[in-house]
Amino acid sequence: MTAGAAPSLFDNATSLCGRQWLLNAVDNRLVESLSRQAGINDVLARVLAARGVTLDTVQDFLHPTLKNLMPDPSTLAGMDEAIERIVLAIEAKEKIGVFGDYDVDGATSSALLRRFFRSIGINAVIYIPDRMKEGYGPNVPAMRALAEQGVRVLITVDCGIAAYEPLKVAKDVGIDVIVADHHKAEPNLPLAAAVVNPNRLDDTSKQGHLAAVGVTFLLIVALNRRLRTSGWYRDMARAEPDLRQWLDIVALGTVADVVPLIGLNRAFVIQGLSILGRGANAGLAAMRKVAAIDVEPSAYHLGFIYGPRVNAGGRVGQADLGMRILSTEDADEATALAIRLDDFNRTRQDIEAAVLAEAIEQVETRNSDEPIVFAMGNGWHPGVIGIVASRLKDRYGRPACVIALDGGMAKGSGRSVKGVDLGKAVLAARDVGLLFNGGGHAMAAGFTVEEPKISPFVEFMNNHAAAQLKSGVSSIAHPLDGVLSVNAVTTEFATMLGDLAPYGAGNDEPRFAILDADIGKADIVGSGHVRCFLSGRNGGRLKAIAFRSADSDLGVGLLNSRGRAMHLTGTVRLETWQGRTSAQLVIDDAMFVV
Repeated sequence: MTAGAAPSLFDNATSLCGRQWLLNAVDNRLVESLSRQAGINDVLARVLAARGVTLDTVQDFLHPTLKNLMPDPSTLAGMDEAIERIVLAIEAKEKIGVFGDYDVDGATSSALLRRFFRSIGINAVIYIPDRMKEGYGPNVPAMRALAEQGVRVLITVDCGIAAYEPLKVAKDVGIDVIVADHHKAEPNLPLAAAVVNPNRLDDTSKQGHLAAVGVTFLLIVALNRRLRTSGWYRDMARAEPDLRQWLDIVALGTVADVVPLIGLNRAFVIQGLSILGRGANAGLAAMRKVAAIDVEPSAYHLGFIYGPRVNAGGRVGQADLGMRILSTEDADEATALAIRLDDFNRTRQDIEAAVLAEAIEQVETRNSDEPIVFAMGNGWHPGVIGIVASRLKDRYGRPACVIALDGGMAKGSGRSVKGVDLGKAVLAARDVGLLFNGGGHAMAAGFTVEEPKISPFVEFMNNHAAAQLKSGVSSIAHPLDGVLSVNAVTTEFATMLGDLAPYGAGNDEPRFAILDADIGKADIVGSGHVRCFLSGRNGGRLKAIAFRSADSDLGVGLLNSRGRAMHLTGTVRLETWQGRTSAQLVIDDAMFVV
C-alpha cells in the first residue's frame, strides 16, 4: 500500500476511550527502502516512514549532531542587527538586561544568557515577571523600572513578539530592546532594535520548530562568534567559553516547551542529555538528587521530573526560582532551591488535582462533541490551567482549553493535538477582537479574555479548529504505528525502539495495538494506576499499566475484564525494577474482543 488514507483496524468500532483506531498510512516502498538500504528493522522503518523520515534524512534523525544540523545563526532574520547592538553595549559597558517568561522555556533562556554574560564578565540584570501580579510578557511598569536601574539594552526571551505598547514605552525611556522569541508573529513587528524569531513571516531560516531557548542558544553562538572574530577575547585576555557545556539547559527548555523534536531540536536534546548525565550543572544535579532519579536521565525526566519543578516556582511560588537554580554555581544554594521547588511542585500537584477533578466533571456532564474541549471555573489557579489543559487533551484526544475566571477578566491556557494549530486560532481570535491578549504556537497557547466574550470566543475557536481538521479525519482518531502480538513485545524489541528517542511533538512515541490479549490480573497500584498482566493466544507474557486511569472508562474496563480477551493500544517501554529490566506496555486505550 502506498501512502493514503489511514486504514481503520475495526470499522465503525469505538474503544473504551471513544476513539477509532487507525493505522498510520505509510508508503510501503519507502518502508522497504529504509529497511533494505539503511539496514533498519521493518517495524522501525514503518515508524520512521510514518514520521516523514526519508533515505536522505534517516541518519540525521537517528544520529543527530550539531555539526550536521546547526545553521549559521545569521540566517535568522534580525540576528545580525541584534548582535551589532549587543556588541556595542558590551564595548561601551552599557548595562544589559534580560526579561524572561516564568515557564521552563523562559527560565532556561534567561539562565543561558545569565551564564554566558557572567562567563564574559558581565552581570546582566535578570527580570522574571510575577505570573499573578504582572502576567505574561513585558509590561509598562517593568520597562520603567528597568530603565531606572540603568538598563540600556534589554533582551526579551520567550516573550516580546506581541508586546507592542510595553516595547514602545521601553524605547521612550531609553531602552533598546532585542526580542528573542519563537511564538507566532504578526506582519507588523513590535518596535525594537532587533527582532529574532524564526516564526517571523519574513524569516527564511526554516528553524521555526525551535523553542525560545534554542533561539537564545543561536543568539549566544552568534555573539560568541562575533566577539571571537573581532578579537575581543584576545584584547580582554579572557578565555572563550565552551557553549556546549550549557546544552543540558537547552535540552530541558526544548523538551518542556513541547516543540517538535525534529531537526536541530533532536541534536539539542540528545547532546544535552549527555551533558546532563555528567552532573556539571549544580542546579540540575541538586534537582536530580531531591527527585531521587537513580537512572540515566532521559527526555522523559526532562519533561516530567525536571520541567515541573522548574515550572513550579513560576506557577505557585516565586517567579525567578527556575532561572536561579539553572544559573547558580553554588552547590549549597542549588540544594536549597531544589528543596523549595520540590515543595512548590507538591503544592502545585495538589492544586492541579483539585482543578482537574472539577474540569473532568464539567466536561463529562456537558458531553460535548465539539473539536476543542473547554473547561472553566471561578477561583482556579492560573498557574495550573496549562497542566490541566494538557491532562484533558491526553484524556479526550482533542485540543483542550482551560479558563480561570476572576472577576471580569479571565486567563486561559490551551494544549493541542496534531492537526490543530492552537496558536494560529488564538491569534485569529485576538485579531477579530475576542481576546484582550493572546498568542502561542501550534501545540500550546495562552490568552486573556473578558468574561462576556467567552461564549463567542469558544464558538470561534471550535469553528476555527473544525476548519483546520483534515476532511475525513476525526479529532478523536487514535493513530497507531503497527499491530503486535504479546510474544513480540520483548526486552530486545523495547531496546530497539529506543533508537527513535527522544520522543515529543513531531516525533510521537510509537503506539501499537496488541490484539487478543487475555487479562490475567488487573489491580490498582500507586495513585490510581491500573496494572495488568497479559498473556497472548500464541504465547508470551507481558506486564502492562494504564496510568491515572482507575476512575476512567479505560481503567474500569480493565479492572472488570474478569479474564475476557481484549485488544489494547499503548507504547512499549523498558522498565527496571530491583535490578531487572523488562518490556512493559503503557496502555492508553482498549476494547473487548467480540
